[in-house]
Amino acid sequence: MSWSAPARSGRRPEDRVLMCAVSLPDVPMNTPLLLDRDGAIATLTLNRPASLNALDSEMIDALITHSAALAADDSVRCVIIKGAGRHFMAGGDIRAFRDQLAGAPSDRRHHFTRMVEHMHSAIENLQRMPHPVLASVHGAVAGFGLSLMCVCDLAIASESSYFTSAYRHLGLTPDGGASYTLPRLIGLKKAVEIVLLGERFDAAEALKLGLVNRVVPESELQAATHQIALALATGPVLAIRNGKRLLNQALSQSLSAQLQSEAQSFGACAATEDFAEGVRAFLDKRTPRFGDNWSR
Repeated sequence: MSWSAPARSGRRPEDRVLMCAVSLPDVPMNTPLLLDRDGAIATLTLNRPASLNALDSEMIDALITHSAALAADDSVRCVIIKGAGRHFMAGGDIRAFRDQLAGAPSDRRHHFTRMVEHMHSAIENLQRMPHPVLASVHGAVAGFGLSLMCVCDLAIASESSYFTSAYRHLGLTPDGGASYTLPRLIGLKKAVEIVLLGERFDAAEALKLGLVNRVVPESELQAATHQIALALATGPVLAIRNGKRLLNQALSQSLSAQLQSEAQSFGACAATEDFAEGVRAFLDKRTPRFGDNWSR
């Protein structure tokens, strides 16, 4: 589906998104990952609530497939990841882990190495996709659930959320990029504490550390998530995409290289209609109405 902004009118920016709702095929409720589209906003829902949305092989495959498809979909402006039921995600499926205990240690090494390598394709898809990804979390955010939240560009949590690395309690080390994202988000010392001690902490602490951007009452989580997603989906497309790219590459670039990237991005954004609209709106003292007519 292609998404294009309607002609300028008196409609609110969010109306331009909501008018573009996509009809999706009926999906069985036992599908481990649900994909919904509300115009330019795509929502991925972890859908194993009876198992606290624990990650299994089917969910891994679905995460890879959907994240790759969304990354390539130019009509998407924002991706939300959330969990069905009472929790975001409690980590890996321990019952599936138990099934591997009968095998030889060498077999377990091979199985889990291949499984994690396969799963990491989804993490790379989310981090590299041009659209901003917003985690909306509640309840347990543990193990791979914490890793998944950390790779998202933004995160909003309910007051009831609680967080833990949890890997050490199973004699494991992090996966899902946590050893990459945690030091970058909160510093090495605190990352070491979270991984090596595996202690549980609450949403207020997650906010203080910078792991989440906002904390809201549970009853307000859905509305607050939608508000952020709308702000992203109705914003200047290239500026938002390039902003994500610039920030993600910053820690691996020299200052000179980053300055050059900023100059190139600034020029590219200045060539878009969104830039012209932003300037006119500022001078006219009105809210800009950004559209889809932008040059790559």
